[in-house]
Amino acid sequence: MSVLKVRSFHFKVMETLFEKLIGSWTLVELIEVPVNGGEITHPMGDNPKGLIIYNPDGYMSAQIMDTHRENFHQEHWTNATPEEYTQEGSTYLAYSGPFKTDDEKQLVSHTMYISLFPNWTGQTQNRIVIFKDGFLHLESEKPFTSNSRLVTHKLTWKRV
Repeated sequence: MSVLKVRSFHFKVMETLFEKLIGSWTLVELIEVPVNGGEITHPMGDNPKGLIIYNPDGYMSAQIMDTHRENFHQEHWTNATPEEYTQEGSTYLAYSGPFKTDDEKQLVSHTMYISLFPNWTGQTQNRIVIFKDGFLHLESEKPFTSNSRLVTHKLTWKRV
């Protein structure tokens, strides 16, 4: 935040949402909240690892994983078994691409240039942004079906 001095008055220039997001954030929590009530679940386990990076050039990258992933039996990932590939894909989420912000609606839009989940490649998804107590909270704008339930994702991040 910068301060402008005009004559003897001081005016604070508010940071834009884009400016507030810039930097690297580590994941604190990822939960799925059922729209119609019910049990909150942790799709990447109770203690997931994650990193989301917002760059000033307008690009972002998100990586999230379940910390209970097992190592492959072989040294190189190209020699994995079908079961290892299944575990790999079901315990990791990754995408990168351009992002835009909407200060009025307090939304960030992620456009997936690349994604581990192929269906997301080329999609744009909005996240509701809330800054509270030094944490960044991102929530999926639209509910989606997960394990036969309509849910929203709520992620809590702290600045690195």
